[in-house]
Amino acid sequence: MSAAPRRVGPALVGALLAVAVGIPLSTSPASAASAQEMNGNWAPFNRCPVDDPAMLAADGQADIAICVASHSESGSIKLGNTLATTGANDLQFGVVRNTATGESRIVPPAGGAIVGAPTEIPGGLLGLMCPSGIPVVSDICRQLTDNSLNRVVATVQSAGTPRNFDLVAGMQRGKPIVDIPVRIHLENPFLGSKCYIGTTSDPVLLRPQNLTQPALASRRFDANGTTNTGGRLNRVELTGNSQGDAAFAVPGVSGCGPLTLGELNWAVNLKTALPSAAGKNNLVLNNAATYTGGLASPGAAVPNAGRLLSESWHAGVVQ
Repeated sequence: MSAAPRRVGPALVGALLAVAVGIPLSTSPASAASAQEMNGNWAPFNRCPVDDPAMLAADGQADIAICVASHSESGSIKLGNTLATTGANDLQFGVVRNTATGESRIVPPAGGAIVGAPTEIPGGLLGLMCPSGIPVVSDICRQLTDNSLNRVVATVQSAGTPRNFDLVAGMQRGKPIVDIPVRIHLENPFLGSKCYIGTTSDPVLLRPQNLTQPALASRRFDANGTTNTGGRLNRVELTGNSQGDAAFAVPGVSGCGPLTLGELNWAVNLKTALPSAAGKNNLVLNNAATYTGGLASPGAAVPNAGRLLSESWHAGVVQ
């Protein structure tokens, strides 16, 4: 339940406005800096954590290491009563699969599994909080004639390690593929630098599934990324489909306000109808493409399959 609106005195209103004008908006997710430019068939796997100890330790017999990447250039997301168009989203992680049990352990890359392009919330802060009969909010609303003050940028970020990856579900329609905990960073001078929908302890848990049947293809390639029917690497491609989730719940916001104390949480929650129960929210990812990559014959590389995968990945890095 959202906190009840509180009256705020003129001194705090002045402090809110003074702090707000000094807070810049970020322009790109920091975790994208860890990506490498890759050659040829390695291109989708530019953040694969091949040097993680768990990936390196995969021997190719008891455990097999693979890279997983999923990319969508656009989509839409509905949280409560707010609908926004999304930019590009890139999900990557490593998987260590136990051949005896079939269990898949997910290994996230440095900086988190998901990198989302910043997108603007329609209507900006006016759409999130205004109009309002509460003095502190109405005072802010009157300041929003400047578009830079009204603009709200939302960025999807990882809020934990994905889990329950199901490779077979990725080849089918209508089955959850992986559980992805995320939080959404809302940036605006009046909202401060720590305004989030969801937290690492209470994330938005997305479980995307294929909304249409993907096309399946595979190709062999050499360590440098060049296609070769006899290459030691193999890439499986699932393309031409849309993915989505309409069953996730959304918690309320936290940390919203230029003092980052949550002083505007209630205003954002009230206007956007957050928290929002499962079934009232929706995610659609257009033209999703999912790839898995690894050694074509990991058993032939026992006990050094994980290290060979790492060496091959590094051979594919553009110099």
